[in-house]
Amino acid sequence: MSCFCLSEISLCIVGPVSSLKTDTDRELSGVLPGTKESSTEEQAPEPGPNYGPGNQGRTREVEPRARSRLFSLSDCLLKYLLFFSNLLFTVLGLVVLALGLWGLINKESFAQEKIGQISTDPMLVFVMLGLVLSTLCLSGCVGALRENCCLLQVFSATVLVLVAAQVLAAIVAFSLQGQIEGYLRSGMLAAMVRYQDDLDLRFITDEIQIGLQCCGADNYRDWEVNMYYNCSAPGVLSCGVPATCCVDPLENGTVWNSQCGVGSQQLDEFSAQSVIFLGGCLGGMSRWIEQHTGLIGAVGMVLLGVQIITLFITTRLMDNIHGGKLQDNVE
Repeated sequence: MSCFCLSEISLCIVGPVSSLKTDTDRELSGVLPGTKESSTEEQAPEPGPNYGPGNQGRTREVEPRARSRLFSLSDCLLKYLLFFSNLLFTVLGLVVLALGLWGLINKESFAQEKIGQISTDPMLVFVMLGLVLSTLCLSGCVGALRENCCLLQVFSATVLVLVAAQVLAAIVAFSLQGQIEGYLRSGMLAAMVRYQDDLDLRFITDEIQIGLQCCGADNYRDWEVNMYYNCSAPGVLSCGVPATCCVDPLENGTVWNSQCGVGSQQLDEFSAQSVIFLGGCLGGMSRWIEQHTGLIGAVGMVLLGVQIITLFITTRLMDNIHGGKLQDNVE
């Protein structure tokens, strides 16, 4: 009994002790595992699109953001072709503008006594042409470089208007040939009246008479409209014509004889034909146009074609810009 009791007591004593020891060891040994489990639970990644049974061990992929606009090689070439061509014409327009302003300032056309005649000054044409050309091409140049749709729309709309105006002007010129000849005659006579007073008109008139070998608008007697060449005017130029009307204004081929046309209006046509050109410049212009009709048409078609190609390039560039913006909005 004692043994049993002792053994039972021992069992009773040992049982609780071993149970306590086992529980204590289990708690002590569970400190690290418990800590690992808690840290693991705290650092566990949140479920995402790549989280699941089939994606265990796979890292999450981050897609790089797509570029806003991707131009092809041809589109880039068209863009910089538009930029450099407009840059070239912008510089050309500024040169023409500067030339026109220099001419107006050099002749003192802005002076109070001359400001009333500035509308007929040939240099004003250079000023207006240079201003329009430089402004238009500058908008196309900056619009192409900065991909600015507003500037490109202004540029394309202006070019479209110019193309339509040129086509309309060609149609009107072809249908109103008689009236255009009258306008040219009036302009030529006005230039002859101011021949001694306006250096630009004098230069233009001399170049026309030398180039076309002509004298006056219809004939050499038209120079009577000039106050210095009129037969009633005093002075050595009376009843004469400019030296550019002379057949041979150079004496011995070296010295320019500015008095070679003096008194030519008093001569009959038979005597005057050996000294000056008898035909007028309007007839010479008509003959020159008839002889170079093909060349004039070819140049006109080339210029028109260049402008149409420019419109096509501008439209293509604006479409690419709009497409890139829509892609950015979708992303």
